[in-house]
Amino acid sequence: DWESAIRVGVLDCGEEENYETCKEYGIHYYPTFRYFKAFTKQFTTGENYKGADRELQTVRQMMIDFLQNHSQELRPPACPPLDPVSSSDVTSLFDKNSHHYTAIVFESNNSYVGREVILDLIQYENIVVKRALNFDKPFLEKLGITSVPSCYLMHPNGSHGLINILKPLRSFFSSYLKSLPGVRKKLLLPLQLPVQENREESTEIKVWKEFDKSKLYMADLESGLHYLLRVELATHKTLEGAELKTFKDFVTVSAKLFPGRQPVVKLLETLQEWLVSLPLDKIPYDAILDLVNNKMRISGIFLTKKVQWVGCQGSRPELRGYTCSLWKLFHILTVQAALRPKALISTGLEDSPQTVLQIMRRYIHHFFGCRACAQHFEEMAKESMDSVKTLDEAVLWLWEKHNIVNNRLAGDLTEDPKFPKVQWPPPDICPACHEEIKGLHSWNEAQVLQFMKDHYNSENILYKYAESQTDSSETEQGDTREVKDKSLLKKPSGNRENKSQDKENILDSESKALDKLIANHGPVKGSGKSAVGSANLKETKQAVSFLGIGFSNIDMSLCVILYVASSLFLMIMYFFFRMRSKRWKVKYYRSSV
Repeated sequence: DWESAIRVGVLDCGEEENYETCKEYGIHYYPTFRYFKAFTKQFTTGENYKGADRELQTVRQMMIDFLQNHSQELRPPACPPLDPVSSSDVTSLFDKNSHHYTAIVFESNNSYVGREVILDLIQYENIVVKRALNFDKPFLEKLGITSVPSCYLMHPNGSHGLINILKPLRSFFSSYLKSLPGVRKKLLLPLQLPVQENREESTEIKVWKEFDKSKLYMADLESGLHYLLRVELATHKTLEGAELKTFKDFVTVSAKLFPGRQPVVKLLETLQEWLVSLPLDKIPYDAILDLVNNKMRISGIFLTKKVQWVGCQGSRPELRGYTCSLWKLFHILTVQAALRPKALISTGLEDSPQTVLQIMRRYIHHFFGCRACAQHFEEMAKESMDSVKTLDEAVLWLWEKHNIVNNRLAGDLTEDPKFPKVQWPPPDICPACHEEIKGLHSWNEAQVLQFMKDHYNSENILYKYAESQTDSSETEQGDTREVKDKSLLKKPSGNRENKSQDKENILDSESKALDKLIANHGPVKGSGKSAVGSANLKETKQAVSFLGIGFSNIDMSLCVILYVASSLFLMIMYFFFRMRSKRWKVKYYRSSV
């Protein structure tokens, strides 16, 4: 009913086509309220909501404040006056003949009922609603008003009197006034909204993917990393201070513990090395994005650029998805830390069994979009995270808190009806985890711990539906070649050094595809591989693009050495001829004398 004065729009920042818009407007958390004044010609990110809470009534009252604070000359023409009228103004109305009803809502200074009723009736004709404050007590007694809020009605025939309503509520006042004889809704043209382009994505039918709930899917984990690095992080234009420290620690832990495919792990390792090597207190997000998108064309790194939920798919697009994958990711990191306790040695993060949990806590605090979720998690962390003394206890702590969250959200609007929030793991997946003591359910935590280590082990990850590098490069180029990367479907292992040769074979196809995007030159293979040996394999695979030609780090190093050697040779030659010239001059001078 208020749309001719203030329109309400909703933008889903979780939809891929809205990522850039939400980034441009600096949307960090959900839900975010922004107000935009009418007739604004220049770009603005709007005014932030400043309500005490997120209750519907508070939001509505803040909308009224925003309207009332709007400058008069730029106020929407349909927006009626919201300021109170004086007692003398009300008295003058008694002597005027009018063709419409006039309703005066008397209320206290901090009441919003009058303004809400005014806005409720702006689309109705033959009635005008005003508001007045209860400051003039004698005047109120004269009108027979003993309590506020109250509504005084003036009829077109000149009669007037107090409305008798059962409850002095906004809905009662508005309903009564709308039902008066002759009061009817105006015939308004439908709201003209910009016509959306017919995108292929909107017509794409999402095919349901069958999955085994006792397994993990790499597609969920990689989709979660994609969303985290390219969408959630994108809301922060620069990272500095605690945010930058949190991100560095998260990337370090992920690079060391994530049991992913080689291209994804190499991306995380490259990102971690880059972040550690930068002596900067502030890093722009675009620099991080360039590395994630492999703008430097480093051979052998890849992360899917689209979400592909499998075990995390919801019955509707807005359900489950990223939050599900984030839980799975941190469960995997806690379990991998327990299974491989030496993985974090020399990172500065190896001293505490709470490392993964504390990083998760800081990440959710600084970056996770759902503010209410972040506050709930912080409350749980403050309550008991400090009691975690071992890596196994860290695994069980996160499992226990996840179940608390499931219990709290059971029956909530965010719950997927096809995947109800239950205590996990259910008996059909882990019967040994459940016991009954004196008729009451109890968890066997030793069995739960063993189940967690088995379930979140790299051995339990399936690669079905996971996008391969060749799939991505063929999609971008429209290439119809059929390429199969069987090596990508091999199970990951902590012993990544022994797979160097496999990595080369896996990545050849993507290297060629990426080279075609920039120029028609193939990558220059490092011919010095045999000289430097397998220890320098990583460096030989990293490539730098210059005028469309790929140079490996070995090539660049040789160029530098050649340049230094040439400079030294020229300097030596210069001093040699200079000294020879001096000798010749001395000899010539003596002979002439």
